[in-house]
This record gives sequence, C-alpha cells and structure tokens, in this order.
Amino acid sequence: MPSVLSCKRCADDDSEQLLLAEERPDLIESLDPGCNASNNRRCFRRTRVREKERERLSIHESLDYLTSHSKVYKKWLQGQTYRMDWDRWLLMGLIGIIVGTLGFLIHQTIDYLINLKWELVENYIQKDNFHMTWICILGTGLAMIIVSSGLVVFFCPTGVPSGLPEVIGFLNGASIQHIFNIKTFGGTFVSCVLAVASGLFCGPEGPMIHLGAIIGYGLSQFHSKILGIHLPSLTRFWNSADKRNFITAGAGAGIASVFHAPVGGLLFTLEEVASFWDIKLAWQTFFCCMMAAFTTDLLSSSLCGFVYRGQFGFFKAEKRILFWVKNLLDMSVLAFVPAIFLGILGGLLGAFFVFLNIKINKLRMWFFCMIPKTCLRKTAKLLESVLILVLTITATVYVPYFFHCMPVKILPMFDFTSKTENISQVKWQISIYNCPSPKLQIGPDLMKNSNQTFNEAAALLAENGLRGIMYLFRRGTHEEFGYASLFTALIFYFLLSCLTAGAAVASGLVIPMLYIGALYGRIVGLILVSILGIEYGAWIDPGLFAAVGAASFFSGVSRLTISLTVIMVEITNDVQSLLLIMLAVMLAKMVGDWFNMSLYSSLLKLKCIPYLDAEPFVCHRKKWLNLELFVASDVMESSVKVLHLKENIAFLAQLLTSTSHSGFPVVYKCKPDQAEVFLGTITRLELYVLLENEAVFETEAMEGSHSSPIILPYQKIRVEKLHDQQWMTVLLGRYSTDPQYQRLFINLEPYINKSAVSVQAHFSLQRTYVIFRSLGLRHLTIVDLQNQVVGIITRKDLMSFQLEEKLGLQQTLQQPDSDEESLIQEEI
Repeated sequence: MPSVLSCKRCADDDSEQLLLAEERPDLIESLDPGCNASNNRRCFRRTRVREKERERLSIHESLDYLTSHSKVYKKWLQGQTYRMDWDRWLLMGLIGIIVGTLGFLIHQTIDYLINLKWELVENYIQKDNFHMTWICILGTGLAMIIVSSGLVVFFCPTGVPSGLPEVIGFLNGASIQHIFNIKTFGGTFVSCVLAVASGLFCGPEGPMIHLGAIIGYGLSQFHSKILGIHLPSLTRFWNSADKRNFITAGAGAGIASVFHAPVGGLLFTLEEVASFWDIKLAWQTFFCCMMAAFTTDLLSSSLCGFVYRGQFGFFKAEKRILFWVKNLLDMSVLAFVPAIFLGILGGLLGAFFVFLNIKINKLRMWFFCMIPKTCLRKTAKLLESVLILVLTITATVYVPYFFHCMPVKILPMFDFTSKTENISQVKWQISIYNCPSPKLQIGPDLMKNSNQTFNEAAALLAENGLRGIMYLFRRGTHEEFGYASLFTALIFYFLLSCLTAGAAVASGLVIPMLYIGALYGRIVGLILVSILGIEYGAWIDPGLFAAVGAASFFSGVSRLTISLTVIMVEITNDVQSLLLIMLAVMLAKMVGDWFNMSLYSSLLKLKCIPYLDAEPFVCHRKKWLNLELFVASDVMESSVKVLHLKENIAFLAQLLTSTSHSGFPVVYKCKPDQAEVFLGTITRLELYVLLENEAVFETEAMEGSHSSPIILPYQKIRVEKLHDQQWMTVLLGRYSTDPQYQRLFINLEPYINKSAVSVQAHFSLQRTYVIFRSLGLRHLTIVDLQNQVVGIITRKDLMSFQLEEKLGLQQTLQQPDSDEESLIQEEI
C-alpha cells in the first residue's frame, strides 16, 4: 500500500482518479466486534481507507435542483412575460440535430480510419508476411493511441475513460468540475475516435453519451465572453433545473444516435442516467432523441466513408438498423430453456467482469499513486495505453494465422447475388485475411458461384466490433464459426476489454459487452445444434442465441432491464425473440445483483462521487437495517451555524472564513420574547455576492428598517461560481479586521430561500432520504416541535458508509445489553 502522503499527492492531481475505496465499506472498528488486538492492522487499514474516501467525497459539492424561492426571484419572475415553451422545444430539436450529426461523424471517421489502416497491409497479408503486417498495424495504432491517450492525460482528464459515471453523478446532484467545458468536448471526441480506430477492444457509446450531455449543457447555457456572444432568449434556462433537463436530453440523444434507437435512448436516461424525471421532460427528451436518430439516419443514407453514394433520404433497413436481422424465426416454448441458462450465465459472467474490472482499476490507481512526480505519473498512464494496444494488436494479427480458411455461406459483406458480376471487383475485406483470392465458377446449371473463403478468427478479432457482432447475429449460419474460433475470441475479448476499460483513453464498453455475450450465446447455440440438430426446429439457430446472450451479458454488467430490452429490439428488428430477451435480461440482473453492484455504480463508488441510490442499503454487523426504524436526528449534523435576518458584515466575513459550509439556515423572532424559529436558507455563494456589493450594506441607524438602500437583482445573485476567489479572500480579510465594518449590516431577507424544505427531528429517516433524493436537495434543515433549528442534513450524511457508522452507533447505544450477551455467546 502507498503511503498516505504519496496518495495525498496523487489525489491532488486533477488528472488522477479517486483513491482506493472498498466496494462495500466495512463497519468502523469501534462497532465491529472483530476489531481487536489480534487484527488491529486490518481495522486500521479500514479506518484509513474510509478517511480517504471521506476526504475525496468532500471535494465534490452538491447541486440544488430547485431554484431559490426568494423575494428577488419572485420579483424577477413578475418581470418575465408569459411565453409558450416553443423555445425549449426548439432548443431540444437543435440539440438532437447536433448530437445526430456528431454521431454520424464519429462512425464515419472510425470506419474510414479502420479501412485505411487495413488497406495499407492488404498486400502483406496476402503474401503471408505477418511480421510486416504487425509492424504496420502497430505503427498506425501507436500514432493514434499516443494522440488519444495524450489528450485525456495532458489535456482533458475528465474525459477518461467514458465520462458516463461523471454525467450520472452530476445529474444525481453532485457538482463535478470541468466535465462540460469545450476542452473536454474536443479532447473526448478526438480521443474516442482514435481509440476505437487504433484497434482497442472498445466502442464509442460511453463517450457519445458524455458528448451529448456536453452539447445539451453548452447550447442551453451558451454565452461566450471571448466572442462577446450573448443570447437573451436563453437566459431563462440559466438555472439548475433546466440545465439538468437539457443535459439529460443530450445524453439520451447520444444513445439514440449511436444505436439508431430513439426509444432506447429515452428509456436509458430514465433507467440509468437521470435521477429526476417528469412527463414533460419525457416528451422533450423523446423529441430530442428522435431528431438525433433521424439526423444520423439521414446523413448515413447518402454518405459512406465521406463519399456521396446517392439515395439521399432513402433509409435502407441494413443501414438504418445497426444489427439488422433479415430472417425472423418461429419460436418454440423449448427456446426458453437455453434462454434461462443464458440469463444465469450472463449474470455470473457480468458480475465477474465487474469484479475483475474494479480490481484492475484499483490496482492501476495504486500503481500510479506510487509514482511521486505528476509528469512521470501521466507518462506512465500513456505507456499503459500503449502496452494494452500492443497486446491487442498482437492478438488480432497473429491469432488468425493459426486458423484455417472456411467456405463462405451467407456471411455478410460477401453477397455475390448483387449487381457485381465480376468477383475481382469485390473489395478485399479483413475477414478474407490470408485466404486465397476467389474465382468465379459456372456450375452444371449454368449458375455463377464462387469458391470464396474467409478466416474465422479474423472475422471475430480483426474486424470492427460492429461488423463482428453483425456476423454473430446472422441467422442461418450454423456452420460459419466453430468452437475454437468462438472460444478464442471470447477469452481475448473478455480479458482485453476488461483491461482496456479504465485506461487513459476515451472509450466505451457497450460494443465489447454485446460482443462477449454474442460469443458465448453462439457457443450455446452451436451446442444445441450438435445435440438436437437443425431439423428439430427453426428456433435452434446460433444467431438467435447470440442476440439473447448479448442482451444477458449487457444486463449482467450494467443491470439495465427495460431500456436494454427495447434497445436490443431496435438494433436487431427481431420482435420474435422479445420474450427470450426479456427473460434473459431479468435473470442476468437478478443473478448479478446477488454478487455486486452494476459497473456504473461500482465506478461511481470507486471514483468517490457522492451518489444517492434510489433505495438506500445499510448493513450493520451483517444485518440489513430498516431505515423506517430510525429518525432524521440520528444522522443529522447538530453543529449548525445559523444566521439572522440582519447580520453584521464582520461577523459574516469571519463565519465564511472559519467554516466551509455551503449553506446556512436563517432564523428570526416573531416577537422579542419568543424563541428564534426557522425561516429559510441562504447559500455561501449568495453571501459572497452580497459581500462583493457594498451598496447593499446598512448602518446601525437603519437597523430597525426591513428594507435595504439597494436590493441586488436576481440576475446578479444567480451565479454558479465566483469570478475571483483570491479577491474574495482579500475582501473577507479586510471586512474581518477593519473596525468600520463592525458597524455595517446586510439585510438578508430579500435573498432568503423561504421555500427551503425542513423536516422535524422525529421524521422517518427512510422518508427523509426519499424526500432529499426525489427533490434534488442540497440542504435539509432539521427542526424540533417548536420549529427551532436543531441540525442539518447534506448529501454526505446520507452516503452508505455514513449511515452505517451513525446508525450502527445508534444500534449499539440502544441495545447494549443484547450486544454484550451476543458477544459472550460468541466467546463461548
């Protein structure tokens, strides 16, 4: 294990992902009966890990989904004229069009670079010169991967590896810096294209979701200080609620564009990405996804490899549907038996994939933390990506050499019934690899045919991931791929894609997940063919079970259900196998949940992003706790700093300097002889803005008045960050030391959020959690029966390990006798 100081240096680097954290935090040693003198080293390590996790969590501030309902906000609303939501719908459509265009560019660029790379070595492969093939493929791949990894390491570290966990965390309410700026957009786009084209086992899906979210954020919040561009019509969208809505729509449009699946994009954001949802947002997101998919299809209908092919606006099924299944099969009830097996297998392999990937990422982070210098650490990350590429290219070039050529049946890309009459006019494909050139032959029936052959391993390893999945999904290809090629590709793809996920490149895991599932699904299909034979039924088709296996492994890793089922139907057009896919997906999720969390949830935890699950799971001494048995006061922070309606300037400056709280409850007295009761809240940032404007300061002579000389407008109050933090530090120091500010006050009443949510101390903790997460709160004030402030709850207080510590302590205090008795029984 690295030292604390070295890990601290590692944590301070913006490019470094967060420190090691256990998958499920153990109990603190004071509550764990296993923590005694015999294993105090293990308990100390747990405590240190938890301290690091708490330190990393404190970096991320929370977001407030609801706008501060203050007097200046209501005054600003009164000045806004009533308008329909036409501009919102227009902006949603514009986001969809831009995301769709971006998705088209990504796919076209990737295909162009891959084809160009393999065309350079066509002659070497046909001459069986695999050493030169390896050198050329590796050389072009290294040029791409160095640029790709260098961008995310030195230019935009927030784009690594996919940006999807960061987007999910942001939409859940955690403020994550630099994930939506133009630098991250450019770096992620280029890195993603080059990483996929270089030959790594990855896809563009995760980065595409991130890019779509950046477009949704950028267009809705657009204003350029450099260019001096400012669109007044968009200022009404400059709030947290609208910002999240447009980011959600952009993320869904990214899925819709990359998969040509508008309904799947909508459901994916509902099930996995967004934590706050309503029917109005659903309609707008659906429209955005529709425009994204339409734009991608429209551009793809006439352009291929940036070359105009004609037929603009004519959507062919084989181009419109990503993995088009031409021949639908009649189903049998017996098909549910292998589907059940594939669902269980997908859950087991998916859980193992998540476990292995998290362990590799922890080991990767530990290794980089051992490197003290930042420049060396970044260089090591780049070299790791290069090493992974070398392993991948070596496997894709040399492994097919050991496989024989097989005759082409109806393998895609080799349709000789097309208009091409001369076999020599058929473009060389990677699947042909080192097989002999085809020749046209005329049979006894005067029918033209070909002796075309292809290399099984090359079709599965060297080809683009999308094309390889297309091969596996193809129906009626019982003899196209054998066990040896399928098992070989499965092992290499499983290990190398698991190793690639988390490397310093912008990459996604959807294509590898579909590919791995399709490989073992086709193996199961071949086993059924060997046992029962083709004549037993049309449903015994390896291509059918490849699609079911792809869905099962995807669900086993991501734990998606509804959106995944719809996406699988949209990308295959296979409605006949809908029930089989649904069954496999449900079983894969149920089995996977027995072992660990989904990959996205595990990455959120590994990166220490404060994410609140839809349902809290708290364990104490290997027993799950029912939060309905606890109250809000059990987890609240009782040391609360409160403010009054009128506060002294010097006091505010000292308070902001000595504390790090991001929000403060405001109290007031209805009558001089009554106690102070809760009125509302005000944030630290709003106090900063007020202190920057000395025009709102009052003297002691005006203390009895409830109106200030000048009230700042809402446009100045609603800022997201300070323009100059150093100047504010100097200003607070002057306010704290200069005697004249001891006699000046600020009237906070116009700026207080008087609709701030509060619950009583005896309120159910389970329902407190639901309220906090459902409303997207940042602060939840706890009051007593007299409406006096007794505590406050923030996002950090509702994290799993915090609940475990505090509720475990409550359990210990409430049942000391039973605990002592259980310990005595354990000793006996």
